[in-house]
Formats: sequence, structure tokens, C-alpha cells
Amino acid sequence: MGKISVLDKQTAELIAAGEVVDRPASVAKELIENAIDAGATAVTVEIQRGGILYMRVTDNGSGFLREDVPTAFLRHATSKIHAQDDLDTIHTLGFRGEALAAIAAVSRVELTTRTAEELAGARYRIEGGEEIGLEDAGCPEGTTIVMRDLFYNTPARMKFLKKDISEANAVSAVVDRQALSHPEVAFTFIRDGKTTLRTPGDGKLMSAIYQVCGREFAGSMLPISHELGGIWLNGFVCKPTACRPNRNLQYFYINGRLVKSRTMMAALEQAYKNAAMVGKFPACVLHMHIPYQTVDVNVHPAKMEVRFSDEKRIFDAVYYGTKSAIAAGDVRPQMQLGGEKTERTTWSNPKERMPQRTAVRAYQQMLPTVPQAPARPDADIFLSDVGQRAVQTNVWNPALDIEAGEEPAAAPIQASRPAESIPADPAATAEEAPAPPDGAFPSADADAVPAEEAAAPADIVPAPADMQPAEQAPIQLEEPPQPIRVIGEAFHTYILVEQGEELILLDKHAAHERILYEELKKEEEPRQQLLLTPEPVRLSREEYAAIMENIPLLRKAGYDVDDFGGSSVMVRALPLVLSGTDVKSLMAELAGGFMEQRRTALPQRLDWLYHSVACRAAVKAGNLSGPEELESLARRVLSGKDIMYCPHGRPVAIRLTRKELEKQFGRIQ
Repeated sequence: MGKISVLDKQTAELIAAGEVVDRPASVAKELIENAIDAGATAVTVEIQRGGILYMRVTDNGSGFLREDVPTAFLRHATSKIHAQDDLDTIHTLGFRGEALAAIAAVSRVELTTRTAEELAGARYRIEGGEEIGLEDAGCPEGTTIVMRDLFYNTPARMKFLKKDISEANAVSAVVDRQALSHPEVAFTFIRDGKTTLRTPGDGKLMSAIYQVCGREFAGSMLPISHELGGIWLNGFVCKPTACRPNRNLQYFYINGRLVKSRTMMAALEQAYKNAAMVGKFPACVLHMHIPYQTVDVNVHPAKMEVRFSDEKRIFDAVYYGTKSAIAAGDVRPQMQLGGEKTERTTWSNPKERMPQRTAVRAYQQMLPTVPQAPARPDADIFLSDVGQRAVQTNVWNPALDIEAGEEPAAAPIQASRPAESIPADPAATAEEAPAPPDGAFPSADADAVPAEEAAAPADIVPAPADMQPAEQAPIQLEEPPQPIRVIGEAFHTYILVEQGEELILLDKHAAHERILYEELKKEEEPRQQLLLTPEPVRLSREEYAAIMENIPLLRKAGYDVDDFGGSSVMVRALPLVLSGTDVKSLMAELAGGFMEQRRTALPQRLDWLYHSVACRAAVKAGNLSGPEELESLARRVLSGKDIMYCPHGRPVAIRLTRKELEKQFGRIQ
């Protein structure tokens, strides 16, 4: 007897269903797409227990004819394509004819539907792929599908589902994305009896963005409308100052279909290069309309991955469209100078730009007041006997650096290019769009360091001598640490310290971060700073869910955050070391971190939270520090407490012995 046999229908159905349905969110996606394809203008999604126990999707679309209902639950049964040639011009969201069959194979499904031509509707029940019955029913025009007990017949699949709240958040994210894909459809999302989303369905993308992402996010967006060789791009991108710590709010749509496209992502981020801060990522809601035959959506059953016939044209359309939007929205932010608020100025005419000397004078007014430092000694004093005396330098006065020609990083003296300088067509200029990266994207890890720095020796405390047996070891008094002398600061980042026969370089940010991290971990009761006025923060629905899920951890770290309803949280207190921090950006950063850490255990998540507090509160590299601050940091690091690495694993200090230095100068062999 041969070893190869054909699988029975039930087993084959369960295997095939796994490609389409892996969690409640995938069920919601398929049912919403069917509703949109049916011409619905209103869609309601209701779930209980994360959508595992119960999910209902109701629409006012065209509905099913009674005789078509049983057929619709057969695999590869569809009304959207009829022949092979139709695959080249797919204009609907669904077309594979697998969704209803896959859902019915792993759950209990009840469908109620009626078309405009029929007087009575139909109710159809199917459980685990087995038909239960079809009967007449009174119902409005449209379709209602109720799914119960997902994976009731496949217990092995149940164990891979997450907690109810996590599954509910995933369903919520699906509804959000679909609402942004079709603003002409009014979406309602009901979660455990509570309505958490309602979009107007007025056809305006900004209305949907406002409801899904919140007022603050909507207010930070710039409109984009661009055409390039038959490719239409419209939607919104964020202002460079509103970039976020992660890519969670990047939404790309091709002909109304949500897609994952590395080409579009790379073009978007390349357009923000030199405009956004390092480690920040632009947010967007971009709709691209291209000829159907130029994109292949039949790549994966989930229909999220697509292939383009001309990747370069897609890249150029997103790149130039985004550059134009950024330039058109180049508005100078308001700032306080001498107690008076400056006017918001859009540089539309190069002749109207502010004279450079005025901008420099404004920058100098913004410089912080620092204590008067001693005069800089003659720069030509380089002592020949480096081993006997340290070079006397003074680095405390920032004005000296400006006079030396160093351009301040924050000096607002150069206006961005006007909107007219960005061509609508790349062919109209000699400037070429950058080539799309080969799948490599900038890392969000702002603490990455070069390999040379990471390999530098960090042990600044001598290893103890070999221990003798306890009964023979003489009693020795612990030698006090050798006195230190802070020489100065290099590059506003590294503290130069002389200790005994060694010259030590300390990374002030890494050192301070480690000190704060250890202090936070040792606190039994976190020290808090109450806000003068509790501050409400509106988040995206995914961010809100991530914050609410981690409220106990936030309180352990010193935050006081409560639910404020409507995807908003109320922040009442921050860790003491974060006093004065911008609360809105902090909450968005924490939410993004929690979403990335959702698979880690609670102790590791709390440890990450301590890291984030310490990193934010630590003195920043590149910022000027006073002599007292440098002295305090150096003494705390070199006091014998073995602070050798920052929480990210980078070395805190490297050392150079006097002997090594004299070898470099040829004083000894």
C-alpha cells in the first residue's frame, strides 16, 4: 500500500484556514473588506472577550441572494473574479474566495442577509464547516455575520492566542486601519459593550484621522497631493517636528488596500532625511492610486504584501510628493524672545528671508546664561613634559566655540527651501531621488555606538590581588581611592580626569544614565513630582491600549497615569528625575516601547522602563556642562562603586596610562 494519501476534507479545510485566520483580528479584516466590496456606507464591528467569544460585523451593503448563501461558504467561491485574466486588474479588496470558508471551518457562524430586490432575508448557520440550516428571516438590506467560539474545534490553536485585551487591541487596530482606508464609510467599533470608535463617513480623510488618531495628531499633519506619470498620491504626512519614536503610525494604501511596502517606507523616510531628528520616524496616511495592472496583490493569502512592476516610480512618487509637502508646510514655530511672541512666518519668497545677522543675534539671546569662566590661556602652550603636568584648558564658555566657527546645532539661522523649489516632476530637475535602500532601514536605537568605541577597555578599577587562605591572610586596610583632578570636557561629551598615573575619559551621558538606573532600582517607593496641573494626553488607540495595559509597571517607576476615556490618559505625576519633561512626547515614547516589549516578561519590561527613565533624565552628550556637574559625575563614577557600563552595555570609561602616553611621544621605549 502506498504511503501517500489525499487528506480528508475537514483536515484540508483546517490547514487552509490557518493561512487566512490566525486570530480574531484576521477575521475582522476579512469581514470588513467583504462589507466594503459590497458597497457598504456604514459598518459596525462588535466584539466580546477580544473577539474570541463573539464577533459581529454588520453592513448596509448589497447583501447576498438567498441561493448564493451556501455557495459563498465553499472554498474558492467568489463573485469578484471569473477568469484568469481578471487577476491582472483586481479592483476589489477580496478576490480569493477563501475568507468565509476559512472562518466557518474554525468557528460557529451565523449569517443574516437581504438584497434590495428580495422581500425576505435569509439566515444561514454553519459550524466547523458543517452546514446547520438555511431559513427565512426578517432583516434590513445588507449583511450581518456573527462569529462565535473561534477555534472551538482546534484547541491547539487556542493556546497561541494572547490575552483577551491584546486580541481586542489587535481587532481595534484593524478597524482603525480600515477606517483610514475608506473615509467615505462610517465605522463604529463596540468593545465589550462600549463604543470606542465612530467615524462620520463624510469622505474626508482628515475626519477619519481625527477620530482614529486624535486631535493632536491630526493637527500635526501636512496635506500631500502629487501626481507622477499616472501615479496619484494624496493624504497627509506629519511635520518634521512631530516625528515619532517608532513607525507605528505609518499607514500606506494602494488603491484603497492597506499594504506593507518597504519601498514606500524607504521613500518616506528618505524625504525626511536632514529634516527630522535622528532616531525619529515620520507618521503618515498615504493613499496611492495606480493602474491595477502595475501592482500584484496576489502574493499572500493575507493580501498585505504587494509587488510593483516599477519600484523606482513608486519610490519617486512618494519621495517627491513628501518633499513637496514638507516644503509647502515649512512654517517657523513660535518662540519667546524677550517676553514677546514672534509671528509665524512662511518662507514663500527667498527675498523675504530674515537677514543672517538678525538670526544670529536671536540665537545669542537664546543662549543660556553660564557662570563667567576664567580667561582661556594662550592656545600655544603645549607643555613638553606631558607626563609631569596636564595641559590647562578651559571649555566652559560656549561663546568661544561660536567665535571659532563651530555652528550651533540648534541655531535657527537657515531657512528651508521654499515650496517652489521642489519640482512636481523629477524629470524637471537634475537632482535625482536617492536610490531605494536594499531592504535596510535606519535603526531606532539611538544608543548604537561604533565598534571601535564599544571595544574600548572599560575596566577602570584594578583587579584584586590573588587571595591567600583565610587563616594565613594578613589583615589589610582597604586603600582609599586615589585623588582625582578633573581637567575639562572634550566635545561636550567626554570628561577628562587625571587619577594617579592614569588619564581617564568618561562618557558623561553613559555614566549619569547608569547612576540614575541603579538609584531607581534601589528605591522602595519611587520618588514622584506631582504636576502643577494634571495633563490629559490623547493617544492613538494602539498607544492608549499599550499604556493602559502597563499601568502597574508605570506606577512602580514613579508615574501616576489614569484612564481619561476616549483614547486619552491623565498624567498626574512623573518620576522626580523627569521634572520638566514634555508629557505628550513622553507618553507616546513609552507607548511605542511597550508595544515593542509586549512579548517580554514583566520583570524585563520593568527593567526597560527604568532604562528609559534613566536615559531621558541623564545629562545629554553634546550639551554644555558646568565644572561642578563634571566634578560630581567624575567623583561618583570613580568612587570605587564599579560603575563600568551604562544600562545599554556601553562602556562608561576608558583609561590611558602615563606609560602608554609617554610611549606615544617617544619619551620611553
